[in-house]
Amino acid sequence: MTNRLPVYAISHGGGPWPWIKDLMPVDWAPLEQSLQAIPSEAGVAPKAVLVISGHWEQHAFTVQTSPNPPMLYDYGGFPDFTYQIQYPAPGAPAIAERTQQLLADAGLPAAADPNRGFDHGVFAPLYVMYPDAEVPVFQLSMLRGYDPAAHLAAGRALAPLRDEGVLIVGSGLPSFHDLSKFGPASSGPSIEFDDWLTETMVEFTGAERSERLLDWAKAPSARVCHPREDHFIPLLVAVGAAEDEPGVRQYHEDGFMGGHTASSGYRIGEPIAAMA
Repeated sequence: MTNRLPVYAISHGGGPWPWIKDLMPVDWAPLEQSLQAIPSEAGVAPKAVLVISGHWEQHAFTVQTSPNPPMLYDYGGFPDFTYQIQYPAPGAPAIAERTQQLLADAGLPAAADPNRGFDHGVFAPLYVMYPDAEVPVFQLSMLRGYDPAAHLAAGRALAPLRDEGVLIVGSGLPSFHDLSKFGPASSGPSIEFDDWLTETMVEFTGAERSERLLDWAKAPSARVCHPREDHFIPLLVAVGAAEDEPGVRQYHEDGFMGGHTASSGYRIGEPIAAMA
């Protein structure tokens, strides 16, 4: 038996979707149910949730250190009330400081930001997972340039946090993220890449899985699905934090956001409850 928390690579959906489900012609139930399942699936209440969001990149891996992070409404074109949403989860300054030190000890560029707010890659899925906002949450940025090896290395450096009660979540849209092609044009490419990604995440572990992910751009339809890989790279950090452990597809649908797009999310490592 172990107290090591699993790691997740999730799809965070679109904009402030949990607050406008009834205003959109989209069935959010598959994504919503997968996110709602994570707290019980993980097996214990985490001391904190560390989120790597596809909406934050810096010249160093930068840790959000505010004890009470503000909100960052990094979307446009939604109803006025969605710019008043509050997700008042506390931050985790002490764990954030340890996170920064782990990265620095691994020889990675690391920094802190005391002012950064929760972007929607954090507050939208976390609201579904922990609607009472009682669990501390803090963010880690991606490294500008999206070097896959650097993000795998960051995950490896942060793996000890899993034994200390921290739930690590890579938050993006790992199967497909090209806003100009959502709809019929996304169907074939997203299915091709999603099939490759699921095979990689589920059928491979350790160095084999990591090598495939390092060469992700050579996968079928990879650059059609991710012309800019900001929403894919958070998955690399998640994988690095559980590199030698098995993965499962924890979420999947072929009609994401009411369209034709394949979308998946993954858990790496076994839930604590499953080991009791």
